[in-house]
Amino acid sequence: QLQLVESGGGLVQAGGSLRLACAASGRTFSSYAMAWFRRAPGKEREFVTAIRSGGNTYYADSVKGRFTISRDNAKNTVYLQMNSLKPEDTAVYYCAARAPFSSSPFYPRLSTEYGYWGQGTQVTVSS
Repeated sequence: QLQLVESGGGLVQAGGSLRLACAASGRTFSSYAMAWFRRAPGKEREFVTAIRSGGNTYYADSVKGRFTISRDNAKNTVYLQMNSLKPEDTAVYYCAARAPFSSSPFYPRLSTEYGYWGQGTQVTVSS
């Protein structure tokens, strides 16, 4: 089992930056694909970014060039660096993990790929 705990959310002005962190329990963190999703008020949860165990990354078009996902396997932590924030980035941000060693194809942008979720952290960007 894997437990995920997000931190780093808060209130920031447009154009500012925040870094989210997701700390994971478990001994095989390095084998998990990790992702960030978000849910804005009144909207459905949407994919933000993902990173595979081997380091390949994926980004939603809306955040490409502004957000960066990274992982530190020694610390069992995945990060989301968010720069040039916009009011439309306001949402609850969720960390997610996909169990390793799956033989099925991996579609990183689909929330159903991930079996482990954190509780979420609020990010509010003021204009």
